[in-house]
Amino acid sequence: MRVVLKSPFDRLWQDKDPFAAVFALEGEVFRNVKNRKTFRIEVGGEGFFVKIHRGVGWKEIFKNLVQFKLPVTGAANEYDALEVLAQLKVPTMESAAFAERNFDPAAKESFLITRELTDVVTLEDWGAENPDSPRRGSMIRAVAESAGTMHRAGINHRDCYICHYMLDRKSEGQFRPTVYVIDLHRAQIRKKVPYRYWVKDVAGLLFSAWSAHLTRREALRFIRSYSGRPLKVELKENLRFWQDVERVAEKLFFKEHGTAPEYK
Repeated sequence: MRVVLKSPFDRLWQDKDPFAAVFALEGEVFRNVKNRKTFRIEVGGEGFFVKIHRGVGWKEIFKNLVQFKLPVTGAANEYDALEVLAQLKVPTMESAAFAERNFDPAAKESFLITRELTDVVTLEDWGAENPDSPRRGSMIRAVAESAGTMHRAGINHRDCYICHYMLDRKSEGQFRPTVYVIDLHRAQIRKKVPYRYWVKDVAGLLFSAWSAHLTRREALRFIRSYSGRPLKVELKENLRFWQDVERVAEKLFFKEHGTAPEYK
């Protein structure tokens, strides 16, 4: 069994079975499906989100494999991704407790508790509400730097859309606003992100940004900030990658909206 308890759960659950303790928790439920439950609790006046994963069963695992999808069998991927991102100083959720038991992937049980992010808004909502804001450039740079650092560290998100980036409203007017990447339960960690997953992640950001009135100039700004290199150098050396990103994003957009995307 793997167990990590941080404040305040290291004190509250000292000498207790962490699974018995987490299963006894109750709170406002946000998601409750067959194998996963997400709910909010308060401890000492502070909010936390609890995600409990139960064994998915071999039927679900085989179903995903037949569809060429990698099944999510627990909370370990998300916890590990959060810890790596924290080391890299990429803003994300802060873990407060994690545990998993059973080696059998079909019967594995696990949970993850993270501190609640307060006074935040998704960049999808913020972008739709602020199509002409002069601060859009700083938001694009924040997302680009976050995603670029994540990918260079070998992490791919697998749900990489701007709805999974949260702006800290208190930092909205700053030169470098704080933008948190969230919902990493499908994340994968390797030495290097495979090309297909790399393209898919970045294409997800482009696809979702089109709905937030993305301009071509903003797209080029994203490329420069994402790569951390002069635009001409990046496009010269990685043109094929960015062409593949745009092609995949266009397919996603057409599938969702039935029309071709356009830059504002």
